[in-house]
Amino acid sequence: MNTLRTALATAAAAALGLAALATGPAQAAAQPAFLAASQMPPSSTPWTATQIFTGVPENGGALCAPYKIPAQNTRYREFSTELDTNGVQITTVARTEADAVKLVDALRKALAGCGPLLERQNPGLHAVSASHGKLAVEEGAWVYSLDTADPQVGNTDIHLFSVGRDGRTVTFVRWGQMGDLKDAPLAAFKTTTKTAVNKLWS
Repeated sequence: MNTLRTALATAAAAALGLAALATGPAQAAAQPAFLAASQMPPSSTPWTATQIFTGVPENGGALCAPYKIPAQNTRYREFSTELDTNGVQITTVARTEADAVKLVDALRKALAGCGPLLERQNPGLHAVSASHGKLAVEEGAWVYSLDTADPQVGNTDIHLFSVGRDGRTVTFVRWGQMGDLKDAPLAAFKTTTKTAVNKLWS
């Protein structure tokens, strides 16, 4: 199950692939802003955040996502607590707004079908994906969950995902820990998602 957990953690990085970065005069030096550790959903132990890295998280694969973002087009920040709760935010700026729309659509489709895909790839695993609606922020953000259980190992994991867009900029946020959907801070994660999108170019 740890292997699956690692794969899910890197799926977010793999999910975000599309156009090359285009920087106009107004954005040549500017970069989208990222969440701070304190803006992740509340946890019983404090969140810590890495610096902001260029590229995609190490070992990013293609799990649950049809695209892979070029390293030169993206930046990311990882989050963690002392209790095996973790997360990541990955942000890319597409070449055009139309490309950004296509990327969001591709990511939403991939996240909605993630559970069945994992079950096909991992016989015996139970995986359920669910949509938790659209959030009214900038051009919109969409929230999904992935609830997995491995009866042979006895582990359960819950992940929350969101994809949001502000013009040509697309941001992807993932939160995960051991447990079930009932254990997940869904309302707080939606707040985190709104903050992430609002911060991009605020």
